[in-house]
Order: sequence, then structure tokens, then C-alpha cells
Amino acid sequence: MTRYRITVEYEGSGFVGWQRQDNGFAVQEAIEQAIEAFSSEKVTVFGAGRTDAGVHALGQVAHFDLVRETPAHTVREALNHYLRPVAAVILDATPVDDDFHARFSAIGRRYLYRITNRRSPLAIGRGLSWRVAVPLDAAAMHDAAQVLVGHHDFTSFRATVCQAKSAEKTIDRLDVERDGDEILIHVEARSFLHHQVRNIVGTLKWVGEGKWGRRDVEKALAARRRAAAGETAPAEGLYLVAVRY
Repeated sequence: MTRYRITVEYEGSGFVGWQRQDNGFAVQEAIEQAIEAFSSEKVTVFGAGRTDAGVHALGQVAHFDLVRETPAHTVREALNHYLRPVAAVILDATPVDDDFHARFSAIGRRYLYRITNRRSPLAIGRGLSWRVAVPLDAAAMHDAAQVLVGHHDFTSFRATVCQAKSAEKTIDRLDVERDGDEILIHVEARSFLHHQVRNIVGTLKWVGEGKWGRRDVEKALAARRRAAAGETAPAEGLYLVAVRY
């Protein structure tokens, strides 16, 4: 029995998310089907994070076990062959110790949120960024974002259906920068609450529009009520960039 760690890139608009579910096709399901197609083994693939429908990944990490002894490069090439019909690829595959777990061994996760800040709709990259027509002040957004860095109760920034036992999380980095028409929001933490990043982005958008200031973000954080914070940004702008171990 060999455990393999894989790094996965996918475009999330055609999936119902990472996790297998009844209402559509998931990335986890696509990879499990590809594994069975080349190895004739039914396995469960465990991912580092359960990205929502429409969320993309540049560096999702997962693991699975195979009875059949197979070189790692063969695993990667075989999976990519059977994944060709869908927008997912295996960037690398590596044998790991049996105690490695893609989710529980992780010590950090990095996300990127892309906002395209222009009047014209998107022709190229549609579904890969949140187009916001109103001009946004990226510097003000970055300043207000620093309120959320550190250890806090993020009740105001998690989904009302979030199942986490505690709303306390530690954000290690939250930077906002402008690159031409794009506003890039970089977020790093050990783990995140359901919709936490998207709710933070929606709140910072209000700051960028001039509707809110830094003090309003402080009040929203202190309120510990979802209704006290901003809107939920759409899934299409969010990317799981990397997982640290």
C-alpha cells in the first residue's frame, strides 16, 4: 500500500465544489473516477480544503492510498489522461508516509481573490474574477483589512450555516494591492471558516467604494453577527493558491 500526495489545479465553474455530493459533479469525484479508471481500485481522495462551487485552485493538495505499486510520475500522467474531459489537472504526485493527511497535516493555507475593477464586462476571463464597475480604493481596502489580521472571533465573517465549533481564527496575512484593472486580495491562515474569505472581500469592497471606513470594519468584527458585516463576494474570484505542511 502506497500513499500519494497530489497537487491539483482546477477551474471551479464546472464543479459543485471539491467535495463529492448529490447535486452535481465534484473535483473529488472526478479524481476518484480517474484513479479507478487506471488502477481498477476504488479509493477515497482526501483534500486539504473543501472549496465551494465555482471556487478555483492553483494548488489544492490531496492524498489517497493505492494497493498497486505505481511510480509517482505514472500516477500523475495516468490521472491527467483520464481527467482530460474536465478542467482539472494533477501538477505533481509524490509518495508520502502513511501518517501524512492532506487536511490535518496542513499548517497553512493561502488564498487569492481577484477583482476586475472596470466598467466594461469581461470577455476573456469570465467566471475567473469578480467584475466590479465602481472604482475601488485599494489603499483604503488594505488599511481596513489590517483590522482583521491576528486572532479574532470571526462570527461576523462566517456563513450562517458554518458548522465550525468555534468562530475564532488567526489570519496571518491580509493584503490588498492594485495591478492595473485588477485588485488582488491575498489571505493566509492555518484554516478558514465557511465563506470567511468571501465575506471579508465583500466587506472590503464596501470600503473601496467609500461606503465604509476602517472604523466600520472594526465595529463589524466586534459585533459578532453576520448581518453586521458586508456582502458575500461571488465564488468565481476565489482561488486556493497553496497549502503549507
